[in-house]
Amino acid sequence: MDKLPRVIATSVVRSAHQGESHGGVYLIDLNSGRFNQVIDWNDDSISWEGRGGDRGLRGIAFHNNRVFLAASDEIFVYDTAFNRLDSYRNQYLRRCHEISRYENTLYLTSTDLNSVLEFDLNTNSFSRGYIIRRTAKLMRGFLKRIANPAPAAFHLTFFDPNDSRGPRVGPNSSSLHINNVSHHDGLITIAGTTIESLLELKQDTLREYAPLPRKTHNAAIYKDGIIYNDTASNRLVIADRKNRIKQCFAVPEYEPSTLSNAHLPNDHARQGFARGLCLYGDDVIIGGSSPSTVSAYSLATGRRINSVNLSKDVRNCIHGLEVWQG
Repeated sequence: MDKLPRVIATSVVRSAHQGESHGGVYLIDLNSGRFNQVIDWNDDSISWEGRGGDRGLRGIAFHNNRVFLAASDEIFVYDTAFNRLDSYRNQYLRRCHEISRYENTLYLTSTDLNSVLEFDLNTNSFSRGYIIRRTAKLMRGFLKRIANPAPAAFHLTFFDPNDSRGPRVGPNSSSLHINNVSHHDGLITIAGTTIESLLELKQDTLREYAPLPRKTHNAAIYKDGIIYNDTASNRLVIADRKNRIKQCFAVPEYEPSTLSNAHLPNDHARQGFARGLCLYGDDVIIGGSSPSTVSAYSLATGRRINSVNLSKDVRNCIHGLEVWQG
């Protein structure tokens, strides 16, 4: 492919200190390597009640020339010149990660509540939520004997996001760490760092689409299989529905002496953390990693085509990543 696209990316600065920037939004030209920071997320209203809460903008989606950006508990809406148009909050949107639009519905992960919320783009209102829970092992075995194919080892409970009787934050409310929701041919898919499967939701029925390793990000259906960031192994993976790897790409790594904050513990920040993923055409996969780097890979050659580095601070990591539609 002769020309690569422009992409929009959000970055999150892990372990940042109060008064420092917590990342922002960038437009990146993957051909020239030039980039422009269009939003700097450095807000005095950021909550400091624990790492990873309100710190930074994350998921990205587009609809009718509007750009939707997810923060921890709020959706921000911008035009394509990045003028802020509106924002929407919900009591059940807690530590949102990735978001995805399908037709006139925006789907949002609520990581702290093991939940997904639906936002109606016609009425600009939250319309439905569902909690995902593990099925008890005894019941799972019974269901497996009576059903073919077997239902997922997880089940859904629906709730009204405008009602006060929804889920609450508790000891196990974020146990699945749901970090991705996407769509494919009418299917909604859901994944999390401790869910060992890519889950598919169709007509309010939840099933397991394909097995996954733990600690994945951006897992989704891809062609006749799956694609995901294998974050624990610092690579982007394409696999079949049994998770047999067909192709993989190692994310870029840098000489440690060139990095800042490289002394931090790995559970706070490290280089090579693979997160952020989008597709371009039939041949190009685009992935993000830390320190904030966006790379394009060719399926035909199995090689990295180009990378653009935004920062050498290992705390600064790509989160949301999409081909720019402005």
